[in-house]
Amino acid sequence: MNAIHEVIEQYFESWNRAFESKNGEEIRTYFSDSFVGYWGNSEVEQPMVYDRDYDLETVLGQYGEARKSFEPFSITERKTDEEYLVMGTEINVVNGVPHPAKCMFVWQKENGSLKLRREFIELER
Repeated sequence: MNAIHEVIEQYFESWNRAFESKNGEEIRTYFSDSFVGYWGNSEVEQPMVYDRDYDLETVLGQYGEARKSFEPFSITERKTDEEYLVMGTEINVVNGVPHPAKCMFVWQKENGSLKLRREFIELER
C-alpha cells in the first residue's frame, strides 16, 4: 500500500513544479495511455472530459501563484498491488485563495508502474 501513497505524493509534487515552470510534461508521465478525466462544478450541466493529450500548458498558464495538495480519505485496493481507487479532497491554492474539490482517482499498474487511469474532479464551490 505504500506504493500508492508515494505515487500520489509524487504526482501532486509534479503539479507544483509545473505551476512554476508552466510545463506539463512531468504530469503526463503519470497518465495511463488510456487516461480520461472528468471535471465539473455546480454551474456546469455536463462535466468537461479530457484525455492524456489535453493542453496542460494552457491550463497551467491560467494560474498565477498556485499550489496543489491532496488529502485522501479512502484508498481501496481493487486488485492486489495492481489497481487502487482513491477518494479525497484536492485543494488548489491560487493567489492565496483555496479552491477545494472532491476527487476520485483510479490508479492502475501499467508496465510495472502505477499510472492514473481515470480522474473525477468536482469543485466544491
